[in-house]
Amino acid sequence: MRCTPNPGKDRGRVYRRCGCRDDHRRQLGTTCPRLATDLRHGTWAFAVDAPPIDDHRHTIRRAGFPDELDARTALRRFNEGLALCVITDPRQRTAEYLRDWLAEKELRLEPTTMARYRAYVEQDLIPALGTIPLIDLTRQHLSAFVTTQLRRGRGRVTVYRIMATTSSALSSAVYDGRLARNPAKPPLLARPTSAPRRLWTEEQTARFLRFTHVTDPLYADLAELMIGTGIRKGEALALRWDDVHLPDRVFFVRATLSVVDNNQLLLTAPKTKGSRMWVALSDRVASALDDRSGTRAFGNITDTGGYVFHRHGRPLHPKNVLDHFHLLCDKAGVPRIALHDLRHLMTSFALAAGVPLPVISKTLRHRTLSTSANIYAELTRLAARAAVDAVA
Repeated sequence: MRCTPNPGKDRGRVYRRCGCRDDHRRQLGTTCPRLATDLRHGTWAFAVDAPPIDDHRHTIRRAGFPDELDARTALRRFNEGLALCVITDPRQRTAEYLRDWLAEKELRLEPTTMARYRAYVEQDLIPALGTIPLIDLTRQHLSAFVTTQLRRGRGRVTVYRIMATTSSALSSAVYDGRLARNPAKPPLLARPTSAPRRLWTEEQTARFLRFTHVTDPLYADLAELMIGTGIRKGEALALRWDDVHLPDRVFFVRATLSVVDNNQLLLTAPKTKGSRMWVALSDRVASALDDRSGTRAFGNITDTGGYVFHRHGRPLHPKNVLDHFHLLCDKAGVPRIALHDLRHLMTSFALAAGVPLPVISKTLRHRTLSTSANIYAELTRLAARAAVDAVA
């Protein structure tokens, strides 16, 4: 596309038109006689020539402005963008804006986050709100969307996440000067409360580990690692032998195994910058990793740079890991919990043993101490109660 570098400030024209039709059902547009006698009839519009595409003249027309000032303001903004070779459409529909926003976000966000954003935009937001011009999108539109989704039986957590995505997109529009305010703020749906965290007792944990060490050593060693270090599931599944230093009793977290669109496995950066660091190993966890490097690993000695937890050299799919973990829970006679709850077990046992929360927070590689305190509020209350009982 060729672009006029310095268009004149008065480029384009502003006019008033209406949607009235003649006897042949043709719109009268600017020729309606009522426009001359009724100042409130019709709406204001502008027309401006955009840079030619394929040597063909291209005129952009936008209508629906309530008064002449709004139309001239929109025309001025269009010309300001044109001076930078950017065509800003003041009546751009929400669908087009959301797709542009996704394209911009793709440069900065993780593939897993992008996949979730794209699903919300293409499957939920665009079908419901896509035809509405961005500048006409109101809080009433968003409120009706939320109400409809909930009435159809959509989960509150899912609807909350969709609206959080919407709010992020509209905040970008405010930052770019496309909107005066974000209609999704304050949130239309309160953050759903987290379900009560269900953790194993020490006896249940020991029972699961005893059972799996006999029946499925791979999952026993995976559980030993997650409980003993507090490492996240994706970080454990991405762990390679290059990053394990058993003589020094440490390993380094350099990546996490993520799933995009439920089938594509990707190695991505850890959750936060602080997550990418070394983690200490106890003798027990070091022994479990030593088992992984030996003949117990399905008779295969893993290559030096290979995955610690694998099937025939390939990383384990997180969904398959969860399904098999739940099967082992049933067989071991312990309640089903999430794999991520093995990380929480580490916190539970450490607090019960009197380890200070700041030390636990550093071990978990949380960004701040308040993050740990908020996530484990119930556990810290129990520890605080035990502390005052001990003093008494």
